[in-house]
Amino acid sequence: MALANTIRRTASRVVPFAIRASSGNQRYHHCSPLLAAMKTHGDLSRKLFPRSFPVSIHHYSTKKPSSDESLLRVIESEIQCAQEGEDDDEVAEVPQGFPFEIEDHPGQQTITLTRDYQGETINVEVHMPDLVTGEENDDDNDNDDEERGAQSSIPLVVRVSKRNGPSLEFGCTAYPDEIAIDSLSVKDTNSSEEQIAYEGPDFSDLDENLQKAFHKYLEIRGIKPSTTNFLHEYMIGKDSKEYVTWLKNLKKFVEA
Repeated sequence: MALANTIRRTASRVVPFAIRASSGNQRYHHCSPLLAAMKTHGDLSRKLFPRSFPVSIHHYSTKKPSSDESLLRVIESEIQCAQEGEDDDEVAEVPQGFPFEIEDHPGQQTITLTRDYQGETINVEVHMPDLVTGEENDDDNDNDDEERGAQSSIPLVVRVSKRNGPSLEFGCTAYPDEIAIDSLSVKDTNSSEEQIAYEGPDFSDLDENLQKAFHKYLEIRGIKPSTTNFLHEYMIGKDSKEYVTWLKNLKKFVEA
């Protein structure tokens, strides 16, 4: 009985001492006094009664999966190959006397051309080229369509607007030394969007003289082969640059 009382008194002195001793340890300044005392008391117990306990340590690897590493190598190889080709497809310089102002934003697949002509505002949306390698076979019996199908082209949307009035919108396809008008519509900026406007007949169904007159109409406003041939070269160079940027963005994502 006396031995038990002695043990209890010793323990009552050890715990407050452990609490005071731990209060000066900054490593545990966010812990409660009880947790600090338990920590110190636990250290003391391990010194008095050493025991061997198995220690399990989990290692979490930050190494990327092998599939990601393989993908990165392929992307890097493609970037190198695309950059070598980019040197051959540099963006063409704007020729002297080019009638339009070019607005080209990196990361976008179109460029915009603008100009004013005798009170009209002409806006041209130029899309990426549709490149033909010559390996495609076209079974169409129409010789003109066969010839066009074997050529690279760029899609254009041409809008001719007058102040406070409607606009004409042409859907065109520019081939080397030739421009085809695919569609023509009148856009009224004051009309309700809920209304379905009459778009007119297919351009190819118009009278031949009317078709020729509209081709001349666009030519006078700067939409002519000398313009579109330059745009074809320009868009091929832009396509190459955008592809390299796209590949580099893919690489950054996989590396992250």
